[in-house]
Amino acid sequence: MITNPQSGTNVHEIAAGIYRINTPVAMPGDPGQFNFNQYLIVDEEPLLFHTGPRKLFPRVREAIAAVMPVERLRYIGLSHFEADECGAMNDFLAAAPRAVPLCGRIAAMVSVNDVADRPARALADGETFSLGSHILRWFDTPHMPHAWECGLMMELTTRTFLCGDLFTQGGAGDPPLTESDILGPSEAFRLQMDYYAHSPDTAERLERLAREGPTTLACMHGSAWRGDGSALLRALARSLSNTQRTAREAQEPQVSLAM
Repeated sequence: MITNPQSGTNVHEIAAGIYRINTPVAMPGDPGQFNFNQYLIVDEEPLLFHTGPRKLFPRVREAIAAVMPVERLRYIGLSHFEADECGAMNDFLAAAPRAVPLCGRIAAMVSVNDVADRPARALADGETFSLGSHILRWFDTPHMPHAWECGLMMELTTRTFLCGDLFTQGGAGDPPLTESDILGPSEAFRLQMDYYAHSPDTAERLERLAREGPTTLACMHGSAWRGDGSALLRALARSLSNTQRTAREAQEPQVSLAM
């Protein structure tokens, strides 16, 4: 459903009670398109995961209102502290009087509790909490793909993984939900402008997430994806490992055999 014909903002249900809000945007100096997604979980205590940049607030609010009253929001979730994750956080806190920020403990300590107009609910690594019929688990993922405070969430009843920037895809973000390959497009995008920190424990952290058995990946940029999420996360780990190995080999000194 398109909720704003001028911006192209649209909303689609990608799993039971979980809605993807998408807005295609033109990036300065780039002839192509990019996109921002937010995810709305409708329940007794509704959650919005990521707000979009502050200037998109009217469009995202409009999309939420097409599904449920905005003032019902209880949590404004973010994986890490950047404009596309939480630029409109205080706007949503003003629009939803019962809402509070939801993030990891590091994000709450270093940024959110200073910037947000209400104190955050700060989650510990591995902590689960209920929205009603949806149960979520928080995972600390520092520096994966980037930011010390980064964390991600798994919705346990639908096996939907709110995977943030792990699989960033360019373009307008069509289709809303796909079973086609997203690793190829996301890796092609990453190789143009690598946004991964490549911390030493990246593969270990991806394996931990893979063991959760996700079947839907709710991507921050690009199409959401349905399939064997464990296999896709392990394929991502292999691709990142290959990138790191290639980078190390390029830095190794060349030994000359000339006499």
